[in-house]
Amino acid sequence: MSGERGRGALHGVTVLDLSRVMAGPWAGQVFAQLGARVIKVERPEVGDDTRHWGPPFVGPDAAGRRGDAAYYLSVNSGKESVTADLTTAGGQALVRSLIPSTDIVLENFRVGTLARYGLDHESMAELNPGIVFCSITGFGQDGPRRDEAAYDFLIQAMSGLMSVTGEPDDVPGGGPEKVGVPIIDLMTGMYAAVACLAALDRRRRTGMGEAIDVAMLDVGVALLANRASGYLTSGDEPVRTGNAHPQIQPQDVYATGDGRLAVVVGNDGQFMRLCASLGDVGLGTDPRFATNAGRVAHRAELKAALERLLRRKGARDWAAVLTSAGVPAGPINTVSQALRDKQTLHRDMVRETVDAAGRSIRVLRAPFRFARAGLPELTAPPLLGEHDRSLSSAATPNIGGD
Repeated sequence: MSGERGRGALHGVTVLDLSRVMAGPWAGQVFAQLGARVIKVERPEVGDDTRHWGPPFVGPDAAGRRGDAAYYLSVNSGKESVTADLTTAGGQALVRSLIPSTDIVLENFRVGTLARYGLDHESMAELNPGIVFCSITGFGQDGPRRDEAAYDFLIQAMSGLMSVTGEPDDVPGGGPEKVGVPIIDLMTGMYAAVACLAALDRRRRTGMGEAIDVAMLDVGVALLANRASGYLTSGDEPVRTGNAHPQIQPQDVYATGDGRLAVVVGNDGQFMRLCASLGDVGLGTDPRFATNAGRVAHRAELKAALERLLRRKGARDWAAVLTSAGVPAGPINTVSQALRDKQTLHRDMVRETVDAAGRSIRVLRAPFRFARAGLPELTAPPLLGEHDRSLSSAATPNIGGD
């Protein structure tokens, strides 16, 4: 793609990533993918927790040492790694030495922890008044839960997201379910990145830095979106409807002759085309199904009628027929199938890189396309402390000690 080896829209921006696990590192990776220099500070010898969250792990290097976990690889592409023990004077000095040239700081320590080390926003702002300091926590910097620890799974439960995910209780296997990826972590990282970019733009106009407070529970509640709006409008408690959309039909997973098919109809015109493609125009004029409200009210009858028609062919055959008719539909791909999809391959979403130990690492590229700025060359997630020597010679002679 033209501009792929460019410097990126955020070239010249420096990010100090003091975070670990998922939400903060995801924000840091977004910045790196956009061309920022991202310096990840990790605990000596141990590093980010996710380096050990496996299997699977990257295979051994030439010396037989096992590589990092795939979990770590998913959120740390394009960064530099330095080690520093923030509980020591030497580690704190390293971080302070980086602040004058840093634009954004990401951290997800418990509330008050960095203040004990003299590394909170107020302390950093004395060294760099324009610093954008983003704190990511489970529950925020204030409130009755501010001191409680949190992980994605817990927030999916507490935010109400699990209450609307999964099959109803009266269906075999029904009950609350978490989303199949750590969606709260990922979206918290995205919200944090957006907030930081907004603060950078404001700094450009005013010269003033910013302290940003992003809470995972806030993000989880915000992600309730139409389900929360429905409750606030009607007062009715949202319930789980499995794969079926509670407000738009037909949008569900349907059985076909050889597997399952996702069908996504968004308006009456698409529904009529669906019925015509299935060979039953009369279904589209049935008084029960002629409007979206009617289709939602008679969802079970509609699903049964559609599946009787869909069982005549296989899922991929129907996907081709419906897509050609302008009805969004597709098979339920596995992860491997999704990564091999012709569109995924065309968009070059999987990239092969080589880490500092010479191992081949496959990672996902950024889902951005810029006509002018381009994207920087994707680099492998760093080894623990890979950049200690280069940074220490440039910034401070003492990285982790007292």
